[in-house]
Amino acid sequence: MTAPRTEIPVTVRTFAHRFSSTRRGARLARLIAGHQLVDWGLPRGTCAFDGATLVVAELASNAVLHGLVPGRDCALWLAYDTGTGILRIEVSDTHPGRPVRVEPSPAYDRGRGLALVGAIALRWGVQDRNGPGKTVWAECAMAAACENADRQRAGSTPVRAPGLSPGGPGRTGPDGAVPDAAGGERGEDRLM
Repeated sequence: MTAPRTEIPVTVRTFAHRFSSTRRGARLARLIAGHQLVDWGLPRGTCAFDGATLVVAELASNAVLHGLVPGRDCALWLAYDTGTGILRIEVSDTHPGRPVRVEPSPAYDRGRGLALVGAIALRWGVQDRNGPGKTVWAECAMAAACENADRQRAGSTPVRAPGLSPGGPGRTGPDGAVPDAAGGERGEDRLM
């Protein structure tokens, strides 16, 4: 007789897709990510859905505009941890250059993408990837973002997402450091 087996519930859902290094490819990455979020039960029109698709759009746009290497594609990878409510978004390209967050100028219509990502995401950064290039990633709080929007509409106090700094998403402390998931701090210089 065999012992009964208990199944461990799956709490992390993943999705991967390659897209061409064109504006059309970046648009496709955003649309496909939106469809995947709906498949995972995150409804369209919520601030969590809109924020996540905006982050995908910005990272994919940066990959095709600034990370373009002719003949090479870009890659999108999503991981949604239903236990913590955190969505990790990764966009990889083969260009060796690292993204640099600049202060947007009112005179130009560019330079706001990473500022938007920083405002929406809990944290974001850049890491090397296997092979040439880099991966730019961002983590967004899906459950807390929806709950906060509903609470604010009802006039209640918003809840704080796990790992979120007291200043809000993408905010830094008074010394310019961003708290990380382990409770430590990491300076803005590690993000770029």
